[in-house]
Amino acid sequence: MKMELMEILRCPRTGERLDLVEPQFSDDRVKSGRLVSQKSRHSYPVRDFIPRFAPESNYADNFGMQWNAFRLTQLDSYSGQPISAERFWKSTGWQPEQLAGQWVLDAGCGAGRFAEIALQAGAKVVALDYSNAVDACYANLKQYPGLNVVQGDIYALPFSQGIFPYLYSVGVLMCTPSVRQAFAALPPMLASRGQLCVDFYGLGWGTLFHAKWAFRPLTRRMQPKKLFGILQASVPVLLPVSQFLGAVPVLGRSLKRLIPVANYTGVYPLNAGQLKDWALLDTFDMLAPRYDHPQPTAGRLRRWLEAAGLAEVEVFRAGHLIGRGIRLA
Repeated sequence: MKMELMEILRCPRTGERLDLVEPQFSDDRVKSGRLVSQKSRHSYPVRDFIPRFAPESNYADNFGMQWNAFRLTQLDSYSGQPISAERFWKSTGWQPEQLAGQWVLDAGCGAGRFAEIALQAGAKVVALDYSNAVDACYANLKQYPGLNVVQGDIYALPFSQGIFPYLYSVGVLMCTPSVRQAFAALPPMLASRGQLCVDFYGLGWGTLFHAKWAFRPLTRRMQPKKLFGILQASVPVLLPVSQFLGAVPVLGRSLKRLIPVANYTGVYPLNAGQLKDWALLDTFDMLAPRYDHPQPTAGRLRRWLEAAGLAEVEVFRAGHLIGRGIRLA
């Protein structure tokens, strides 16, 4: 981590400032040490350049596994396609010049596919994740001087409140134990006039009748490594079946949902190898999480944003259900 992060880090239990104890530096970053709250003396390790405010094993272990196994797959710099960039800018409505030099919180960074976009715009990004996906994110993006990676819990964010001019959480909140409480943790982090963007896999007929729901009662209880092994064998078989059904005129889009595999054929401009990698990654992503709450509805999301005191609220669908707002106070 960079020393400037100390200005905004706080003890997630008490909100106290933290002291850095026994630091070991590599160039201009803290490689290891301990963060100790000034009064209560709670202690948190810094390991491999990352402050760790989360237990090593938790409900998000499957995400850590998938993003370390596929740490490069969804980065635009690796795929050669602007898939993440287009989703990021369309969802947030921000412009690159707005982010330059600004603190930006990525709540649920995974391997850093969206953090990469903000960093390229010159932002000072705090990429937070509950899982050890933070290690993949750091490995991917450590070349950017604006990067800080933090392992922490969205329900107990280790930051000073009112500090971030920009905050986004993309494709994350529905995989937490309580979507409402996870969302509620975010607006207090915004600075005055700070802008928030969240997106969800919204409820809809396509979501409700997806084949994954028939398998998730079993797969979400499986050990991630076991499930991953099964999918490594089955996805190369299932994907061509889904592609065949998807090519059926008129009904293809609905028919391919009968097969429990992520199929981006005709959706993203990926080559055959990339389609297989994305299929394995996102099939695991939809079957492995302990929690999967595809909500809220548009009306509920608007009420959440307004109840949080946000102004200029926008709720719309652009592939996903997206909510945006600005904190005035």
